[in-house]
Amino acid sequence: MNAPFPSVLSRPATRPLNPCFSSGPCAKRPGWDVSALAGALVGRSHRSAEGRARLNEVIVRSAAILGVPEDWRVGIVPASDTGAMEMALWSLLGARPVDVLAFESFSALWAQDIVSQLRLDNARVLEAEYGSLPDLAQVNWAHDVVLAWNGTTSGVCLPHADVIPPTHDGLVICDATSAAFAMDLPWDRLDVVTWSWQKALGGEAAHGMIALSPRAQARLATFQPPRALPKIFRLTSKGALIEGIFKGDTINTPSMLCVEDALDSLEWARSAGGLEGLKARSQASLAAVSEWVARTDWVEFLARNEAERSSTSICLRIVAPWFLALERPARMATLKKMLAVLENEKVAFDIGSYRDAPAGLRIWGGATVEPADVAALLPWLDWAFAQIVPAA
Repeated sequence: MNAPFPSVLSRPATRPLNPCFSSGPCAKRPGWDVSALAGALVGRSHRSAEGRARLNEVIVRSAAILGVPEDWRVGIVPASDTGAMEMALWSLLGARPVDVLAFESFSALWAQDIVSQLRLDNARVLEAEYGSLPDLAQVNWAHDVVLAWNGTTSGVCLPHADVIPPTHDGLVICDATSAAFAMDLPWDRLDVVTWSWQKALGGEAAHGMIALSPRAQARLATFQPPRALPKIFRLTSKGALIEGIFKGDTINTPSMLCVEDALDSLEWARSAGGLEGLKARSQASLAAVSEWVARTDWVEFLARNEAERSSTSICLRIVAPWFLALERPARMATLKKMLAVLENEKVAFDIGSYRDAPAGLRIWGGATVEPADVAALLPWLDWAFAQIVPAA
């Protein structure tokens, strides 16, 4: 049983060295400063030989760290993870019925686009409330399946690779933006994987990445979508993949400053031990929060099942009885007071729950966040909460 919350708390003595715990754009890698961008090809064309080479280097290094199989294709695309996911949905769906898992804000957005924008009559939405996954036993793996590996706004992730059968007839399209570079992804059971630079490696926004399995490549080559595709969604031309996309010849103009920043973060990821090192850092942050939650009575994980708790988007809900007795507008107003206390102390920025989620906290625990900073933050959460507890 959790210990009772103390009525009086002293101001913690230790502060996080970096108070940035936003879930996107996320904290820069440890030790980052603007000098990391000194070699950026500013004022140069991304179509130049040097520009293409650096874009291709982002692709090659990303694939190497993530362990993408050699027969997959990896490309840089516009509009962050959202653009990459929309590109996949608009280009690939319609050949088979579709099952889409909707269990937080972004996965619900993919469901809405599939049903309301693509207007696929053979689409089925499997829903769950914040804190849970849909019933995975209901998924028909003969259909195309659209899912998020990690719920960025709910802190719920798929527990292991075995939830996806090793052999399945449909394509599995996976939004991995808050899982990539922090969790294992079962490449042998996925067909399309998307992510962005701004999440687990703390890159700058607006650039997405897409990885395509041989089965997804074959679908693109043989399937003509029954809809018009905007230029930024087109992966094929005359029935063949546009090869340049997967070699650094981007569809539209990328920021070469952001490219330099991405290369810097990828070099840091390599020096931090690659994927295994990145995962260990993220897991250490989750472990610190888990130990604190176990002894704290006013907060709980939003994810009910421990096996499904995210190590990156660590989502918590406030469960103090007086707080739960408030109507939602009053809860949100009270939460804002707590967040303002933390911001004024400069110990935590941007840790409020996502606007659609239950009122609570969301702490980014990706690898660029120092686990020691997460540990230092936790006493401040107790202290800030004490400032908003109503007088007896």
